[in-house]
Amino acid sequence: MALEHILFGTYTKRVSKGIYAADFDTQAGTLANTKLVAEIGSPTYLALSKANKLYAVDKNNGQGGIAVYDYTNGQATLQQEVLTDGASPAYVAVDEVRQLVYTGNYHKGTLDVYTIDAQGNLALADTYQSEGDGPRPEQEHTHVHFSNLTPDNRIVVVDLGADKVLTFDVSDQGKLTLKATYTTEAGFGPRHIRFSPDGRYAYLLGELSSKLSVLEYNEDGSFTLLQTVAMIPEDWDAHNGGAAIYVSKDGRFIYTSNRGHNSIAVFAVKDNGAAVEHIQWISTEGDFPRDFALNPEENYLIAANQNTDNVSVYARDNESGKLTLIQKDFAVPEAIRVLFVD
Repeated sequence: MALEHILFGTYTKRVSKGIYAADFDTQAGTLANTKLVAEIGSPTYLALSKANKLYAVDKNNGQGGIAVYDYTNGQATLQQEVLTDGASPAYVAVDEVRQLVYTGNYHKGTLDVYTIDAQGNLALADTYQSEGDGPRPEQEHTHVHFSNLTPDNRIVVVDLGADKVLTFDVSDQGKLTLKATYTTEAGFGPRHIRFSPDGRYAYLLGELSSKLSVLEYNEDGSFTLLQTVAMIPEDWDAHNGGAAIYVSKDGRFIYTSNRGHNSIAVFAVKDNGAAVEHIQWISTEGDFPRDFALNPEENYLIAANQNTDNVSVYARDNESGKLTLIQKDFAVPEAIRVLFVD
């Protein structure tokens, strides 16, 4: 039996206590052995560094920020909390080359950059305050939902509230310089972005529009729109919110999650990355799948249903890209983030 290990970030609004771990049997394709590894307020997103430092969104007594854990041998030991008044971030990412951590704060509309010291602790290096709004009710002001590295080691920031994607240069000390701004169609509500393996194209997920856009990524950090497709069926008229997006390592397939339609949408990549074609919807067998992940070998996909406290497992066909349900009733409370760890 070959075991892989997963961490689950969660909300702690109802029954969850924090960050959970589970074992994944890659032969049977099944999850087992849930355990609480860190008690923390609403760790909705997690990132693990190569130095085995776990950076988790943290909410504590009206403050929000990042908690730093030493994560070794399956144990999480709290070593630092970096908190400020107000809402916690929505996204956290690690920059191994520059030893920086990036967070995007949905409610404050900020990108924060932290330096990582030799012990893995964080110190704030720079903050960018985004601006703008959009036509939908959820776009009353800026909402930064994603901040992570581009293939050429810039920072890309996705602002759902302002219908914008911002590209920054960042220094080794974590200082930001805005290089380019891409504006989506009004009301697109961009949430997450991923890139093709060769770095030529980007795939932008719209939460509010339930659409997926294919963009060309230019040398100056700007984007050019090539195609936009729907992530839900034409006859779906109930509420839906697009959530997570991932690209297979070979760049041939894209996976997105739908909250409302409660599905994973599968797209085949065409024209060497410049276009996509929808090929499958498959139910997540629960409600509100905010995040999911492909395992390291990418022969399985794990999706977490936040509102129904269950996680579903799918076998992935590497040739067709399509998914087949294996397990649907594995319990993890208020599960959101799915993170495979060594």
